Amino acid sequence: MALRPNPTLRQRRVGTELRRMREQAGLGSSQLARQLGIHAAQVTQMETGKSGISVERLRTIAATCMCTNQPLINALAEMTTERGQGWWQDYRGTVSADLLDLAELEGTAKSLTAYTITFVHGLLQTKAYAGSVFTRAIPPLPRHEFDVRLDFRMKRQHVVRSGGTPIQAFIHEAALRMQFSGPKILAEQLDELIKLSENPVVSIRAVPFDVESLPGPSENFTYASGPVTELDTLQIDTTHNLLISDSPAQLASYREMLARMASVALSEEESRDFIRHIKKEIERKHA
Repeated sequence: MALRPNPTLRQRRVGTELRRMREQAGLGSSQLARQLGIHAAQVTQMETGKSGISVERLRTIAATCMCTNQPLINALAEMTTERGQGWWQDYRGTVSADLLDLAELEGTAKSLTAYTITFVHGLLQTKAYAGSVFTRAIPPLPRHEFDVRLDFRMKRQHVVRSGGTPIQAFIHEAALRMQFSGPKILAEQLDELIKLSENPVVSIRAVPFDVESLPGPSENFTYASGPVTELDTLQIDTTHNLLISDSPAQLASYREMLARMASVALSEEESRDFIRHIKKEIERKHA
């Protein structure tokens, strides 16, 4: 079987979980290979997602590694049988691999929970607001790249706007007030948030400046829930790129942050009123 030149995020995740099973069993790749009757290189290829794996082989590996987490095994088995490509693969070669991974993460998550402190989450942005964010890039994006990125971001939004994937967005007041291309575009974005908050799969909760002991980091992040907790994934914005993590310790830490965030953020109805207040304030100030 030919090796995959570009394994997807989920194919790599299956491999990561296989490696974790092996390491938790105290087995080296050569030891596991001997027990499976294959070459050690094949174990490495499976664990990096470059080689496919059958459901039968996956269950054999789980049994060999004495893994008894049946929900996890079943979820991984389902992932190994996935066929077809997501819409984002049409953009391979025109956007970065990180953005392809992000779209795949959002498109396959059971639910999303996000926290933003610098700008409204990409899945909730208007086209004008998204474009204004891109215009702030230094150095400026070439026109063709600007157009591709904007189109890609708008297509990413389908997972939420179609009602297919629930999202809970915690938005700091700083992000609600940050202007990228003037008050008109910001006011339109705030109005869009109010409308989106009426969607049953969209929960928007504001975090005002006066909240004490904000239980969150200084960067934007998205927590993507998988079919089982062990397959949850974290995406963190950094200065020059985005980081995708499946570290169990880091996932547990961010789950705790989100639980605390939920305890201090305004309710959905209070958040709508809060956003309306900011919108009116901006419109009065710049009338």
